[in-house]
Amino acid sequence: MIIQKEQIIANNKEKLNLHKDNFDFLASKLTKKGYDIEMIISRLIEFQIAIPSWALGAGGTRFGRFSFYGEPSNLEEKIEDVGLIHALTNTAGAVSLHIPWDVPNDYNAIKELASSLNIKFDAVNSNTFQDQKDATETYKYGSLSNTSQAVREQAIAHNLDVINIGNQLGSKALTVWLADGSTFPGQNNFQTAFSNTQDSLKEIYKGIPADWKMLIEYKPYEPNFYSTVIQDWGASLMLANECGEKAFTLVDLGHHLPNSNIEQIVSILMLKGKLGGFHFNDSKYGDDDLTAGSIKPYALFLIFNELVYGMENNPQNPDLSWMIDASHNIKDPLEDIIQSLEAIQEAYAKALLVDQDALKEAQNNNDIVKCQEILQDAYRTDVRPLLEKTRLNVGGAISPIMAYRELDLRNHLIGERGKQTIATGL
Repeated sequence: MIIQKEQIIANNKEKLNLHKDNFDFLASKLTKKGYDIEMIISRLIEFQIAIPSWALGAGGTRFGRFSFYGEPSNLEEKIEDVGLIHALTNTAGAVSLHIPWDVPNDYNAIKELASSLNIKFDAVNSNTFQDQKDATETYKYGSLSNTSQAVREQAIAHNLDVINIGNQLGSKALTVWLADGSTFPGQNNFQTAFSNTQDSLKEIYKGIPADWKMLIEYKPYEPNFYSTVIQDWGASLMLANECGEKAFTLVDLGHHLPNSNIEQIVSILMLKGKLGGFHFNDSKYGDDDLTAGSIKPYALFLIFNELVYGMENNPQNPDLSWMIDASHNIKDPLEDIIQSLEAIQEAYAKALLVDQDALKEAQNNNDIVKCQEILQDAYRTDVRPLLEKTRLNVGGAISPIMAYRELDLRNHLIGERGKQTIATGL
């Protein structure tokens, strides 16, 4: 299903007057403070976030999964769903594929479909946390870290296959996340597991094209609960440094122990030129994969404050890959993704309002109260009219969630696909 521009224009019509009032008020206030409104809108338009192919169906837990009906049953339908989100938000201009869940049958046809919807292919993701059909070896006891050379070679070969698939689609990055670790003390030799992983990643790195990035993700626990081989950003950074200049750390906001200072992690990685990308979500207890900004919106803003500073002051760091990585257990997946996109753009817009020069002066003067006031003045600003204006300027919906519901898109998808379809992935 494809949303026609006329549908969005018609949906926007009754909302235009209220939007104009709100935007004019905000623009006047910000202009008087010296902000360049057009620059902020331009930055927001440029900021595109990839949607992972596995997040377009209902999520689930080890206890159960509840469908939302009309789920995409193949890669073509997943890309069409990303197209729906992008048409409404003009923020989701990329899709991130997970292999082998989403191997194209016809590469040219898939690329043509994505191009027709203004969708690019972001990082491709390998999967060595599940045994694949007809695989010779098992990943039950790890993949790249496994004590078995045959298992490690199988996992390396899979990653090289993923690179080849991504290359055919125009992707420019490989994301490696490992479930490798141990559940009980003594199960693994920590040094052997880390060394095996390092050697395996070096072999994969040899297959990385010259204009690609290799993104190394980390996670403190789950599915193993005693140790994880790549457990934190330090382990990821060490591995990336060992691999070479095209290898970087990837930060998933849910992959930290409670109350970790993620904004500090982000800042230091950018200083060292080693932050490669982001997976957005939110959490209360662990890797909860909740809607971005739904639990800790101020923390998300503080992270973006460091990102904005880094993008302006750390030319040694590459352009970042952005992706949502959430699990939609009890929400319509498309609505949940739209809510995440809005929260991410909101945090970014607020961070663009931080007066970095005034903040630097207050920091140098040890004026702690002034530092807090500068940050909270930006955070307390209602930037939603700015986001609405950004979408209007590029043909999006003033209110994507309202448009999604008023256009009855979920029922249209059910009408096209039925109630029994199930999206591949977790």
